[in-house]
Amino acid sequence: MPKFIIEREIPQAGKLDIEQLKAISKKSREALCILGTDIQWVHSYVAGDKIYCIYMAPNKELLLEHARLGGFPANTITEVANFIDPQWGE
Repeated sequence: MPKFIIEREIPQAGKLDIEQLKAISKKSREALCILGTDIQWVHSYVAGDKIYCIYMAPNKELLLEHARLGGFPANTITEVANFIDPQWGE
């Protein structure tokens, strides 16, 4: 299944407390339950004014529907072409 990076512009995201982040996570999980097994949230990074989310899904349209159901933005959705890590340099 394709992997995507979703960039969500959320002002002051890096200053959200644990309870606020848990609330966002809960909304995301509720949307995932509605959408079924064709979409999977891998994890997210919170930094500055953005949250960068890693998802697996068959297409961008399903990710946009997830964002709509969750009530949060999906400003940029980019399909991951490949990955590298330090072991590649050995």
